Amino acid sequence: MLLVTLAWAKTPKYHYVSIKTDKGDCLLRLYNETPKHRDNFVELVKEGYYEGLMFHRVIHNFMVQGGDPNSRYAAQKQPLGDGGPDYKIPAEIQEDLIHKKGTIGAARDDNPAKQSSASQFYLVQGRVFTPAALDSLEQFRLKGKKLTAQQRDIYTTIGGTPHLDGNYTVFGELLRGVKVIDEIAVVETDERDRPLADVRMSMKLLTRREALNLEREMEGLPPKTGFLTKVLDIFYSRFY
Repeated sequence: MLLVTLAWAKTPKYHYVSIKTDKGDCLLRLYNETPKHRDNFVELVKEGYYEGLMFHRVIHNFMVQGGDPNSRYAAQKQPLGDGGPDYKIPAEIQEDLIHKKGTIGAARDDNPAKQSSASQFYLVQGRVFTPAALDSLEQFRLKGKKLTAQQRDIYTTIGGTPHLDGNYTVFGELLRGVKVIDEIAVVETDERDRPLADVRMSMKLLTRREALNLEREMEGLPPKTGFLTKVLDIFYSRFY
């Protein structure tokens, strides 16, 4: 019986967040390779920090940014982008976690340690590059720094924002709803890149059971929803 119980106590491989917006819904997977950003984001989502906040900075073919708590009740034309908790997250920049389309990155100011804002984030839209365009990017914007084979493959197929690599922490990616970024990115904006019509968000952390069933679904397996599952789940934390 103990072995059966332990088998049912399996922990999901990742944390997942459902993001609902005025333009559609997304499903986000957080990277385990960036644990400080992952854990901070999980705690903010659990406490409802992002409920009703706006995507306050939107730039077509670049990214859509949100997470400023001052945006919840912001008046029209009110400048946004400076709000957030009074702490920063240490940089967790990794070479293989790049700014491909659909990833989530942590916004930051110009601090030399590249520490991240505790709450503000951006979802990458970017664009698809030709090999020649990447050559030009290396020569001029990256001052001769060469892109890796992985970067060239991703940015000539999926697309993204290669000039941000190495400067900002990427800490997750959308499994569903990448096209929602495209919908948000084309809204009309003012001179500060704030949408003229508010685009708001809400977020929900998937529970342990929801995450386990999602991972089963991705493996082509049916979800566990039976009576025994529900009984055993009573004995474990709702989250993980």
